[in-house]
Amino acid sequence: MLNFLRRITPKFIFDIYHRTLGWLASVVYGNPSEELIVIGVTGTNGKSTVVYLISELLRSLGHKVGWASTISFGVGERSWLNSLKMTTPGRFFLQHLLRQMVSAGCEFAVLEMSSESVLQHRHKQINFDVMVFTNLTPEHLERHRGFENYKQAKLELFRHLKQVSSSKYQVASIAPKLKEKLAVINADDRHAGEFLEVSPEKRITFGIESNSANLQTTNYNLLTSSSEFTISGVEFKIQLIGKFNIYNELAAIATVTQLGLTLEDCSQALQKIKPPAGRIEVINEGQNFGVIVDYAPEPNALAATYEALKIFKSNQLIHVLGSAGGGRDKSRRGVLGQMAGKTADIVIVTNEDPYDEDPGSIISEVAVGAIESGKKENENLFKILDRREAIKKAFQLAKPQDLVLLTGKGSEQAIVVAGGKKIAWDERKVAREELQKLSLTQPHQ
Repeated sequence: MLNFLRRITPKFIFDIYHRTLGWLASVVYGNPSEELIVIGVTGTNGKSTVVYLISELLRSLGHKVGWASTISFGVGERSWLNSLKMTTPGRFFLQHLLRQMVSAGCEFAVLEMSSESVLQHRHKQINFDVMVFTNLTPEHLERHRGFENYKQAKLELFRHLKQVSSSKYQVASIAPKLKEKLAVINADDRHAGEFLEVSPEKRITFGIESNSANLQTTNYNLLTSSSEFTISGVEFKIQLIGKFNIYNELAAIATVTQLGLTLEDCSQALQKIKPPAGRIEVINEGQNFGVIVDYAPEPNALAATYEALKIFKSNQLIHVLGSAGGGRDKSRRGVLGQMAGKTADIVIVTNEDPYDEDPGSIISEVAVGAIESGKKENENLFKILDRREAIKKAFQLAKPQDLVLLTGKGSEQAIVVAGGKKIAWDERKVAREELQKLSLTQPHQ
């Protein structure tokens, strides 16, 4: 119904509606972003992890921080998982959250910004001080009606950063932390130049491949439980694995070093920071095979996850995945299936977030891709509608030294079905429960 209304309603009507809501929410809560240093993080992949890392780095040096991401929300010492099924919350929720941050004495707000939030003008009444660009690959193309529109939505956040007032830097409590608007850009991304072009004068770039990056790692080493790299002679060892997480770390370090932290500060703090919830999270209940929960809902993110997992050198890879409904990137379904079919030894396709679509049809579309990659149904390809049963099946099939990968949900707290109904779900909790049941039925494991 919502997609139908979007098609028949003139765009300017929606624009007026969303802008009015944003203005009203800001007025109701007293425009709280004027009292905080607000850091936005945008891009296709890595946003939630970068929000988490920036927040944790600032907190490690004694700063009071609030944040909002796909994973969680936080206000000072209080945090809770995001159960909204939204990357960037609605205007009233977000403005209220920012006001809570001010009331709690927070100095910084770190916000994950989606392209959908730009379409709905949720960014308009927020006075950002820093905007971070992680990377850009095709996503949400149906919603944006093409990649160019999707890219423009991301670029709009940097245009907004450049345009909003800098007057709050005259406030004594804010001035020492930042003097002017700042853009933080991934120099290795092929679209970096376009983001630099619309950014304010002060910008810092980061990268691994690009020699022009202001902040660059000179070498890196990927391990099974950590990653190591060097920046300007300072050595880093982090508990996050995979090359893509080094990019996430670089984005966070580039940001906080412009806010008063040193590379040495970052190095010491990052050694202690645990991986964020549901992002290549290892689940261990004493079983003799590996289990990893990851989000990776789209092809580029999944490719990065597969690359990161190569270091484990497991016997077999068993992959449980699905794809979202509700008009969300239908074209990715077959691609995800193909990728799983080529990479995993056993593929189990299951339900994810069907919304108003038939979950069986979504599963079949993903499975077709796996079949095209050579998988055979009921041999090394299984279609199981119930997600818990799919996970249970994967664990039953797993042998010693195998690796079971569960993707598509991460730390999300619900499965969304027809009519927007949310069924409580935590992939990590379900995985632990099924592993515990397995150990009771198979004590030799």
